[in-house]
Formats: sequence, C-alpha cells, structure tokens
Amino acid sequence: MRLLHTSDWHLGRSFHRVGMLGAQAEFIGHLVTTVRERDVDAVLVAGDVYDRAVPPLAAVELFDDALHRLADLGVPTVMISGNHDSARRLGVGAGLIGRAGIHLRTEPSACGTPVLLRDASGDVAVYGLPYLEPALVKDEFAVDKPGHEAVLAAAMDRVRADLATRAPGTRSVVLAHAFVTGGEASDSERDITVGGVASVPAGVFDGVDYVALGHLHGCQTLTDRVRYSGSPLAYSFSEAEHRKSMWLVDLDADGAVTAERVDCPVPRAPARIRGRLDDLLADPALARHEEAWIEATLTDPVRPHDPMARLTERFPHALSLVFEPERTPDEPRVSYSRRLADRSDQEIAEDFVTHVRGAGPDAAERAVLRDAFDAVRADRTLREATP
Repeated sequence: MRLLHTSDWHLGRSFHRVGMLGAQAEFIGHLVTTVRERDVDAVLVAGDVYDRAVPPLAAVELFDDALHRLADLGVPTVMISGNHDSARRLGVGAGLIGRAGIHLRTEPSACGTPVLLRDASGDVAVYGLPYLEPALVKDEFAVDKPGHEAVLAAAMDRVRADLATRAPGTRSVVLAHAFVTGGEASDSERDITVGGVASVPAGVFDGVDYVALGHLHGCQTLTDRVRYSGSPLAYSFSEAEHRKSMWLVDLDADGAVTAERVDCPVPRAPARIRGRLDDLLADPALARHEEAWIEATLTDPVRPHDPMARLTERFPHALSLVFEPERTPDEPRVSYSRRLADRSDQEIAEDFVTHVRGAGPDAAERAVLRDAFDAVRADRTLREATP
C-alpha cells in the first residue's frame, strides 16, 4: 500500500505579514497531482490543517476545495487535528464527510477505532491520534499526572489493544501530532511544554508498522518507521535551510517500510543574510538571494540611516531586519531580544524572579510557575475549542 504523508499545512497563516494563501493553494494542487501521478492509495495528514482555531473564510474555502479534489480522486484521506486546530470545529460533519472517503479523526475517545483500508495483501488499520492536550484529556485516559507521555501512552495502549483483535497479518499505521524526542524544532511551532516536558520518546509508538507525525516543521526521520513530514512551506526564517517535502511511503505485505521524499513547490525561498549594510548591498555572492524573502542581520557598529529602504533596493522582498552591532570585547552588551532567544516562558519567569528578588525560585516555587503556565495553555486551548 502506498501512503502519502503530509502535515502542518497551517492554512491561513502569513509569513511576516505576507499572505501565504496563494502558495498554500499551489501546494494543494501539487498534493493532488502527486496522488494521481504516483498511484497513491491513501493520504495521511498529521494535524495543524489550519493555523488557528477560528481560521479566515479564505482558508476554510481552500480546505473545502482540497477535500473535494481528494474525494474526486477516490483516494481515502485520514486527517487528524493538531494543536493549532480546533478539534471540535475541524470535526464538524466528520460522519458525513467520511462517506466521501475523507476520515477526520479529532475525538480523543476514538483513538482505538481505526480507519480500515484494504489492498491485495489484506487490511491496513489506520489509527488517528489527534493532538492530546494533557490537562483536557486526563480523565478520558484515566491518568493521574497529566503529561504528554502519559496520555500518548494510554492512547497507544488502546491502539495496540484494538490491533490485537484484528486478523493476523493486519498492518498498522498511526497518525499523531506531538513532539517526539530526537526531533529538531524550529521557531514556527507553538510551545506545547507541560510540566517542564515537551517531548515524548519514540518508544511510545512501539508495535505499529508506520507512525506519521506532525507538529515539527522540518522533514525528519527518527527511525525507519517513525517520521515527520514537516510543513509544506516555510513559516519562519528558522526554516530557511529546510527542504520542504512529503513522504511517499510504501508498506509491503509484511509491514516493511520504504520511503521517498517528494519535494514541494517553493514559490519564494526564505534566506538569512548577515553583515554590514554596505557589504550586503555590494556582495556579488548574494545575487542568488535577490528574489528571496530576506531576513537581514546588520552588524554595523552604528545603526545605518533608513536601512530597510536601502536594503529593498537590491532585495525587494526583504521582510525582517535584526540589529546585532559589532562590538569590541569591552562592549559585551547584548540586546534584550537576544537574551530571550531560545528561552522558554518558564526560564524567562525564573530569570525575572532572580532579577527582582536577588535569588532564584526554589523547587516549590518553580513548580508553582510550571503549573501556572500549564493552566494558562490548557485554558487557551479550551477557549479556542469552545464556540
């Protein structure tokens, strides 16, 4: 059976205030063409279909167009909700849409109920595990201390229990939206840390033939059977070096996996450039970036006059300026934004306590801060999901 694994469409998202809907429509066309020309048997979409819980109408229309085009091909599609989606909104009409071969899996309670596909070698059970916010699903999975690993492990227990009732030789596929240990993150993913832990071990998914992951935006292979497809488009300059693609996965009669990357169209590549403004404007090696989206880090000791206007004379699609002046060793000043880079909300809050009080928080106080951040995120997720 040939599967096409994709995720993280983020329909409705912009790139530094530049609308991406045209590029997203181009990707949908590429997806449909790939399904038709590469004899795909089923499409797997591992969450974050939309960029936010209440997407703009144009994004909903593009999603509707994608569903119609996939249904017209007669190729089954299995799709789960991600942490950016409203599971309830995405799942509206799932029963009716399922009759057209588009299977939306947004309910945590249905984790152990597969979509059954069939080829000449027998059944393939496809299980959809939507994004599981631990604080909201702990009762459903009867876990004492809600965390990503606990709820995913409980969901996978249901998968393995159902699989054990299937005919011998039934192959299995799981879709999940999670941060799995060993994956490389970018600046584009929303933080899902719970209790100070964001990731889960790949071993949680043991016992199935293929795991189609979503959430991280870089295409990655964690094991031969556990992969991220990544997002089809770059959504931040941290993804400038990504090769955007989908996985074309062949599952043979014995459940062995082979996978091929299928590149996605790149309407305009993002690029990061760095140096003094005059050097950037004169460097012939940067000619290849003249039509790219540009993030320029200027290292001039003194901020140049009107830098963006000058930069766009050569790089008309420049979108972002960062200032990191060159300094001598006796001028170690670091900008506030640089001090906060790559630091979690928890770490920033602990630094603030240290700054105000003169001593950092103790273990009990760190636990209070951690619980507060977890509660805020869970509340936000609940409010986004509630009409």
